[in-house]
Amino acid sequence: MTLLIEDYALIGNNATAALVGRNGSIDWLGFPRFDSSACFAALLGSKRNGHWSLGPQHEHPQVTRRYRDGTLVLETEFSTPEGAVVLIDCMDRQGEHQNIHRLVRGLRGRVPMEMELVIRFNYGLDTPWVNRLPDGRMQAVAGPDRLTLATPVETYGEDLTTRAKFEIDALQEIPFLLTWSASHGAEPQKADVAASIEKVTAAWQKWSRTHTPHEPYAEAVLRSIITLKALTYHRTGGIVAAATTSLPEEVGGVRNWDYRFCWLRDSTLALYALIEAGFTQEAKEWRDWLVRAVAGNPERMQIMYGVAGERRLNEFELPHLGGYGGSKPVRIGNAASEQLQLDIYGELLDTSYQARCKGLGASDAGWGLVRALVSHLEKIWSEPDDGIWEVRGGRKHFVFSKVMAWVAFDRAVRTIEMFGEKGPVERWRKVRAEIHDEVCRLGYSQQVNSFVQYFGSKELDASVLMMPLVGFLPAEDQRIKNTVAAIEKHLMHDGLVARYNPASSVDGLTGGEGVFLACSFWLADNYHLQGRHDEARQLFERLLALRNDVGLLSEEYDPRERRMLGNFPQAFSHLALINTAHNLTAPQESKPAHHRSRRA
Repeated sequence: MTLLIEDYALIGNNATAALVGRNGSIDWLGFPRFDSSACFAALLGSKRNGHWSLGPQHEHPQVTRRYRDGTLVLETEFSTPEGAVVLIDCMDRQGEHQNIHRLVRGLRGRVPMEMELVIRFNYGLDTPWVNRLPDGRMQAVAGPDRLTLATPVETYGEDLTTRAKFEIDALQEIPFLLTWSASHGAEPQKADVAASIEKVTAAWQKWSRTHTPHEPYAEAVLRSIITLKALTYHRTGGIVAAATTSLPEEVGGVRNWDYRFCWLRDSTLALYALIEAGFTQEAKEWRDWLVRAVAGNPERMQIMYGVAGERRLNEFELPHLGGYGGSKPVRIGNAASEQLQLDIYGELLDTSYQARCKGLGASDAGWGLVRALVSHLEKIWSEPDDGIWEVRGGRKHFVFSKVMAWVAFDRAVRTIEMFGEKGPVERWRKVRAEIHDEVCRLGYSQQVNSFVQYFGSKELDASVLMMPLVGFLPAEDQRIKNTVAAIEKHLMHDGLVARYNPASSVDGLTGGEGVFLACSFWLADNYHLQGRHDEARQLFERLLALRNDVGLLSEEYDPRERRMLGNFPQAFSHLALINTAHNLTAPQESKPAHHRSRRA
């Protein structure tokens, strides 16, 4: 039976990440990077596509889970009639080798346990060649990949599966170590699993102490920050949008995308989230990744890149995988990387400007790149684009895209005014005013009494909730108030915000989707800016209640079935959570919505 998305937790090592189910099964993991092909792909198929389960032989144990405070070390406690055990999971890196540490610790009684390891490289397609090393470790090799299993438990092979059955007493500990290494490289060394787990715990807790807490939501913010850190690639500072591909926005539907890449759209939210939480170094590394990724010809800037800045993210399908809950196709790569989305210019310019305002200083390539990007935007801002939601139904003059084009020119002008950089400031002021006038004239519908999705449309779009948050119009402007009211009336389901009406066919896809969690956080931010503080807090706490038992959020939520949807855990949702929490609790000068919306 397929687990719910919220039944999973995340472990990782800042190079890749795994999803661990409440049943103790690792059902998703690829080595050596977030976007590498999976060796455990049961999440998107069946157990035969790869998984690693550890748990009691009892069919229905009681399960509770938690992360160790301030860490990504997961503890899953199983209680059965025979007793109780805790399974402790984490990952680390040792040079070019990467480890999964699993420790079974008896708590009481004597509990019969079982392990099942199915390794299928290349997204569940390739069965490895398995052999025993002289020291008793099991080794599985296929092509470039090698996995080595070390455990004192006796294992046996059956039906192309490695199995073990054992019993554990109270206070007894049994370790399991699975190490990835390149098949052509040196064999991994043995490691003390219990000691490694304590070392990983100490490292995470030392890092977490950097957090600047703002009560009463400090715990939720720290868990979200840890999740962002877990989605960060250690070599470059790039933050992937999620650990997964093809988890559906509608179970059984076709809205299944690969999110294991870095989106420029996340840039300003990530900068604010990291800086205001006290993680300045991570914010700088993210800003520097952005500059490196987009360097080159401005006309070739993409909306997303690989974790090291790769540009080729070719999209293809895996027909051998049945998809999560039958949701097909399963996609690898993302064709949206080739789209024109004007809003990313605004995000990038805003990130550059806000980074300097927050004391990060100019990057080495900074202003020259900014000038080149703004000069290119002068030529294309009036064109239709594919929009923030990466629609595949044809380009339009999306209102949010134009708003963010305005942000690009606004931040360029402000950078010249505030930091003394050189540039055609009068010309850019003129373009800024022209865009503002066009959006107000063509993007607001008197018939709908709201800003709409694209020029001439009667459809609503929650992305326009960002207008007051980026300073395009004050939150108190009557047009913004009318827009909020229209979204409350027509885009909300069970008190949560959908990003748009998928039945409008603007995205060129069939089927529907859930409510979009980031948009609901944006509505709470609007309430806050409008002085509707009780409503802002109530909506925020409603969203907090949607997190799973270990504090994680997906991209979307199905209010009818009351379950998570979309890729998981989702950086965009956690970024929005952090910034809304800071808006509600931080000192006035540190509230992202107030700082970012401040008009020149």
